[in-house]
Amino acid sequence: MAGMLYLVPTPIGNLGDISIRCRQTLEEADFIAAEDTRVTLKLLNHLGIKKSLVSYYEHNKAAKGNVILDRILAGETCALVSDAGSPAISDPGEDLVKQCAEAGVTVCAIPGPCAVITALSISGQSTGRFCFEGFLSTAKKSRREHLQMLKNEERTMIFYEAPHKLLSTLEDMTEVFGPDRPISLCRELTKLHEEVVRTTLGKAVEKYTAAPPKGEFVLVIAGAQPVIPEVATAEDAGAHVAALMAGGMSRKDAIRQTVTDLQLPKNVVYEAALAIETE
Repeated sequence: MAGMLYLVPTPIGNLGDISIRCRQTLEEADFIAAEDTRVTLKLLNHLGIKKSLVSYYEHNKAAKGNVILDRILAGETCALVSDAGSPAISDPGEDLVKQCAEAGVTVCAIPGPCAVITALSISGQSTGRFCFEGFLSTAKKSRREHLQMLKNEERTMIFYEAPHKLLSTLEDMTEVFGPDRPISLCRELTKLHEEVVRTTLGKAVEKYTAAPPKGEFVLVIAGAQPVIPEVATAEDAGAHVAALMAGGMSRKDAIRQTVTDLQLPKNVVYEAALAIETE
């Protein structure tokens, strides 16, 4: 009988955030798959837990994923952890979950710390609809292409960013989204020096140009304002029909085309076309 894969979220800064259920799962698992075994060992020592650790991270996930899956299929229970937060979210654990799902292995996610939700909840930005974009590319061209795709995104957008890349990312965001777009920069969440800077992209560039950023950041950016389409009028319909007829189209076809192009009721366009003939 196959075992199970548990996704166990770990504290993103404050060790007190580990839940009773997370602790019990780590204690009861046959082994733990960890992004960085050194980081996980510190947590286990804090909890007084001794457990077999397997390294599983971005550069060995292809080989280790099969090893872990084989052990689970043989009946063992694995607890997957990342260095901080929920595994499989912008994390190589995503691939292990896919492997287990394809093999019919039960995957159980335990609720717990997650920087995305923590930052969004205190950002002061709209929380009703949002999208998580993870880490942007280190390559400027790819980063700009990614941001261009989001230029008209109306939902609140959330990104992860490292301090050494923050300024260049903010500069690119300012060029694409505009200097007045609101942003909340959430730094060192749940830690001693937690800070939320609520400002605009333009002012954020000024701030971190003058004082180099420190700590890990979650960027929460307001979505674009909805574009309200212009509503065509009867006068627009008359001009449209006239232009089509001048191009050789029959009145009947011009009316039909205008209804489609301007999304107006047929009777409005028909009356506008009649008005052209009487002028």
